[in-house]
Amino acid sequence: MLRTDIQFPYGAVYFRKSNPPREDWQRDYTTAGEDGLNIFRHWFMWSAIETAPGVYDWEEYDRQMDLAAQNGIKTVIAELIHAVPDWAVRKYADALQVNADGTKLGSYMGVSAATGGFSNNGGGAGALTLNCPEVKEAAGKFLTALATRYKDHPAIYGYDVWNECNYSADVDYSSYAKSAFRTWLEKKYGTLKVLAKAWHRYSYAEWEDVEPPVHMAPYPECIDWLQFKRDNFYDQMQWRIDTIRAVDPKNTIAAHGISGAIPNMAANGCDDWLAASKVEIYGFTWIQARKGTEAWKNWYGVDINRAAARGKPFWHAERQGGPLWLQPQVIGRDKDDGRVAEPEDIRLWSMTSFAGGARGVLNLRWRPLLDGPLFGAFGAYGMDGARTPRSKLQSDMAKWANDPAQAALWEAKPVRGEIGILVVPETQEWDYLLNYDRKEKPYPEAMWGAYRAFLENGVQPDWVHIDDIDAYDRLYFPYPIMFTAEQAKRLAIWVEKGGTLIAEACPGYFGNRGHVGQVQPNLGLDKVFGAREDQVEFMPDIGDRIHFKLDGATVDGGGFLQSYVLAGGTARGNFDDGRLAVVENTYGKGRTLLIGTNPSVAYYKSQGKANGAFFAELLRWSGCTPHAALSNKALFARIHKGEKGSFLWLVNPTRSPQATEAKLAEGHGRLAAGKAVWPVGNAHDGGKIEVPARDVLILPLT
Repeated sequence: MLRTDIQFPYGAVYFRKSNPPREDWQRDYTTAGEDGLNIFRHWFMWSAIETAPGVYDWEEYDRQMDLAAQNGIKTVIAELIHAVPDWAVRKYADALQVNADGTKLGSYMGVSAATGGFSNNGGGAGALTLNCPEVKEAAGKFLTALATRYKDHPAIYGYDVWNECNYSADVDYSSYAKSAFRTWLEKKYGTLKVLAKAWHRYSYAEWEDVEPPVHMAPYPECIDWLQFKRDNFYDQMQWRIDTIRAVDPKNTIAAHGISGAIPNMAANGCDDWLAASKVEIYGFTWIQARKGTEAWKNWYGVDINRAAARGKPFWHAERQGGPLWLQPQVIGRDKDDGRVAEPEDIRLWSMTSFAGGARGVLNLRWRPLLDGPLFGAFGAYGMDGARTPRSKLQSDMAKWANDPAQAALWEAKPVRGEIGILVVPETQEWDYLLNYDRKEKPYPEAMWGAYRAFLENGVQPDWVHIDDIDAYDRLYFPYPIMFTAEQAKRLAIWVEKGGTLIAEACPGYFGNRGHVGQVQPNLGLDKVFGAREDQVEFMPDIGDRIHFKLDGATVDGGGFLQSYVLAGGTARGNFDDGRLAVVENTYGKGRTLLIGTNPSVAYYKSQGKANGAFFAELLRWSGCTPHAALSNKALFARIHKGEKGSFLWLVNPTRSPQATEAKLAEGHGRLAAGKAVWPVGNAHDGGKIEVPARDVLILPLT
């Protein structure tokens, strides 16, 4: 059940067993309530609660729940069955997950909790495989006991059923997982003979002869292994939900990922769309100290989740509120690049997420850990729980967000973006396999490059899953190297009905099961694009040497090179050596533009210095009108609409005030002079709009 008893969830992750100290709990809860925080999430770790088989120690967790109720704070119970009891590691030693190299996982200290029972394998899976029936039964009993104990507690808000939805690329090669893989294959292929033919392995005598691939490479067996792991882990997520729901049918089920869909959907199962489909509230961890503070990265972090949520509420489930000292991601970076979070940084990071549609925020530490390598990290409050300038700003924002006057603001939602960037899971799987042993990673470079290029040209680029294309009029496909015949047919129908498709080089070059098409573009798309391949060059390591002209303007390429001969389309540009590089075509009621390289890669690698004008031209060619055209490119605009009101959000990520003029597209209302929704006390006088440094300006539309 989706909760509505909190206008805007604003809080933090608080209790992780050994932190914070027990003697501070009462004071911390009082402080949090006074400061306007209304929600905490705690790690209910299996390893910390079931101290012996069937023996539960709930005492400290009961205290958290009771303190929450006394202070008007709701609680999200984060079930952590991947924190495995040490007795279970001994009892079910044959069910330890196994890495691809044959090593077994074990029980380690959790760096984010300073508590034992974690596998530290880089993913959200425990040391023991849930493919073992005995382990699953034991974990299920814990979840049942957990939900039974707290389902009617006055402080409960709901459950977070998978902390940072992902898993290690190297697991699970246990005997139990292998057995589950064979069952999955039998269901997919029916007979061993059919599987053998599909995999090009012709000497299987029994199902037990089938082994999962250890070395990842572009073969059908590896595609199946990646897809099995995704299905297997997300089926286990569904089992967690079902187990809790069998006891508690009323409280909210939530989960959160790591905004990892673009680089790590294939390798680590970061399928935000699949995860979000299973819960009522989805969310994301996004920590600028680990990612970098460039504006486009903050927008990506929230926009991928808005897309994946498909209209459901989503939260910035773990937002940085303090410094990060010694993690490997920050070493060598500038001090002000997220490493020391100033109050203004927290304001900007939070408000960017709200502008992107997030309707809740939790700091990933209320106060810092006092143990382990993450000591001192992320807390808005001090090491001793004392208030800081960061917590003061957080408090001001929490109270503002939950003022009834803001009800209309949070009811409004971001409008659909002017252009969509196409996401096809199979494309990423194939790139992962094709480039497994190579340093070149053209897929994420192309995807992020296109996103950043459109964002920095003043529009809102949406990430569009292949299943959701019918909601969009124009799409950009940055790295279309592989997809299925069914997906190609879906795209062709979409264009034929009136869609505008811009695709980079080699669309569908590899088709079903990674098989190369002998006619390119593959899968019948030569007719859609009005062109056929002349020559192709797969040399992404020297892709920066590719250049072409579009209507006389020079454009940098990257990734691959595919040249064409016309097959009904119109030539628009040539490579430097004269080969045809760009073809425009009309197909049914729609239009296509085929570009024989990856200019998005060049934009990414040059940090936006190359191809900005090219992507602006693509927007013009596709008939794209910005929702809000700004005269100052340092700023970003988002429009939110709702039944109770509409709003213009202007985001300034720079360290100085920025002024701009704004022209709204038809249908979005008009900007009138008057008070701003934020910052409190600001107003717009009808002239140029000024946005404070590292802040947003929210103006109502009429």
